[in-house]
Amino acid sequence: MQSIRPQLTEELFKHIHGRDIWRVPAFEIANYRALVEHVARLSYTNGNQLVFFRGQGKDYQNKAGGSTLYPAIYRSDNLVHAELEVRFRQLESASRSLVELFGRHKIEGARDVSRKKYVQWSILQHYEVVPTPLLDITHSLRVACSFAQLASIDPTCYVYVLGFPYPTNRISINSEEDLVNIRLLSICPPDALRPYFQEGYMAGTPDVTSNFETKTELDFRNRMIAKFSIPRAKTFWNAGFEGTPRTALYPPTDRVQELCEEVITHIRQKEAATGDLGQLLVEWAKLEEQWLRRARQLSGKNISVREAIGYLVGRGLISNEVGAGLEEVRRVRNIVAHTPDRVKGAEVQGALSQLRQLGKLMQANSV
Repeated sequence: MQSIRPQLTEELFKHIHGRDIWRVPAFEIANYRALVEHVARLSYTNGNQLVFFRGQGKDYQNKAGGSTLYPAIYRSDNLVHAELEVRFRQLESASRSLVELFGRHKIEGARDVSRKKYVQWSILQHYEVVPTPLLDITHSLRVACSFAQLASIDPTCYVYVLGFPYPTNRISINSEEDLVNIRLLSICPPDALRPYFQEGYMAGTPDVTSNFETKTELDFRNRMIAKFSIPRAKTFWNAGFEGTPRTALYPPTDRVQELCEEVITHIRQKEAATGDLGQLLVEWAKLEEQWLRRARQLSGKNISVREAIGYLVGRGLISNEVGAGLEEVRRVRNIVAHTPDRVKGAEVQGALSQLRQLGKLMQANSV
């Protein structure tokens, strides 16, 4: 995607000292009213861009110390091509299952789902079924702030302001900027409640899958206008304002959520029938993202996977046995990713079974 050069407010201009927005620490904002006023000035000075927002519990950074905003399918410290191919194959499998279920259950909008891959990907990403090349964003500043606070375990969380070309359709593809912008409120079936409550959009890079020149062209830091840090405390919300509750962001009676859970079951059944190599890579990546994020949050450092395991053991958050188990699964995972011909099927099955058991133990201990 193309990078933008945002027009900054006077406060942000002084804050960055001529550096890129994504390279500098987040600009601190104390309350929602102040954030709205700052965003209003940014929206006005960047009138050639339509602003969207993303809230996160942590400011994820690369090894050089700059913020990154990758779509889920491209997230990993050491993403190898073999693993990326597996992720895309799983995405294709999940898409086929989703289309079949929508047709069988006669869900309104099934025809759109069957014909448009961006609709399939949007649903799978929004309901966290499998990683996709799309990034969740919202047009609601309030929703972004609420997400950031719900996702955070630290006193501080983060809100990003991103600039996009003005959309022209439900699915807007801008070939000049190398961007696709998907308005979920227009393309998701009415049975999919979550996107409507979240005022959700999806963004990605069109026509880019597992082949790209440089990974940074897929990083939405290229569209960053500002990044703010806000307190997680309820005092952030001024009188007359309040955060969106979890029950509204994740409505409990969502029929599409139920179908997406069926898709997850179908994926696991298919992987069991066709082999466990890909499933080991995918399940390791999902579990790794959870505990690696926790270790980095607690340590305040951009530590490696091996360092994160040691850190969690040292803090008593996981036992020595769990740490040793993670190291053993990591060893098998690395062989599968780089030289799959060198690993036996029984070893992969054992590692996958061990990984799932470790995941249950870590979930029980809230790691």
